[in-house]
Amino acid sequence: MTSLTESELSDVEGAGIGLVLEDFKFAHGTDVVNGQVFKIGGIKSTDGQDVEIIVNKLYIAGSGSNYGANLNPVNLGRLVNPFAIDVIDGNDIGVADKAVLSIAAPAKVPVTEGFDCLSTSAVAGSGSCASRPQTAEFAGERPDLGLQLNVTVGSNQSANLNIHAQSAVIDGSYLRLWGDDERRQLVGQFKLNFYSPELSINACSQDGSECGSRIVMADFALELALGNELQPMFLDVDGSGNFVAEVQAIPRPDPGAIGADGKEASSDSATWQFYHDYYTNPDYRSNLTIGNLSVGERNFGSTRVDGMLIQHLRIQTKDLGQ
Repeated sequence: MTSLTESELSDVEGAGIGLVLEDFKFAHGTDVVNGQVFKIGGIKSTDGQDVEIIVNKLYIAGSGSNYGANLNPVNLGRLVNPFAIDVIDGNDIGVADKAVLSIAAPAKVPVTEGFDCLSTSAVAGSGSCASRPQTAEFAGERPDLGLQLNVTVGSNQSANLNIHAQSAVIDGSYLRLWGDDERRQLVGQFKLNFYSPELSINACSQDGSECGSRIVMADFALELALGNELQPMFLDVDGSGNFVAEVQAIPRPDPGAIGADGKEASSDSATWQFYHDYYTNPDYRSNLTIGNLSVGERNFGSTRVDGMLIQHLRIQTKDLGQ
């Protein structure tokens, strides 16, 4: 460590915080005897009964965990491409004259340098994800994730709900936050990329002895975009204490700004270009792909949603106890 003078410090430019976890493993299991219980309370049903959610199991571990039965270490992030917390110049991302808080997963890379986002045997040059799969000699950066929930409404206990994701990748995901001067609200952009060769859901009895059919989504790929520089996502809490998230529609063009034939030659060029860029920008669109959906022994084939554009969205929580 070397001390710096004020003039030397003035030449230092902050680059944010990079976070990498090596040989990481996390597991939680309910142990009532020793007081290890993760509960979510303060919720009421429509008829006024207390609702209690207990997280029975939660794990983050290396690939090949067998739904949490075998937990091995995994790496999260890479030194050359870590998870990052930074304050970035809004002018660089289309948010004029704003400092933007950015919390980002490892960034995607050129296909010639990256790995296929879904394949557990991907090699360099096969895709755009920086996170590497597990090999016999290397833990990789693609964790297995699992969660088991139990919901109790009054004195009625439900079955355990189990959700598992194998070899998960979230490269290219980020959350960006800044303040809006006119509305005096928190504003954000949220991009979630989630890739897994297998995402599964099933329900089991309280003691886990009997389980229903497992719903398996093979080669699951979600690319969800909420908010952009033209349609930021406004975040607020209303007068009743409920959370509100809203993506507003972009303004309609002035009458006559767009020609009747919809072509640039008959339209105001700047207006036409604005809407053309909005409707053709792939960063504003969301995609979902499931290679195969199966329930138990039955296969239902593939599902695909491409290019979904959110033109207006409002999400508001409600207090069901009132």
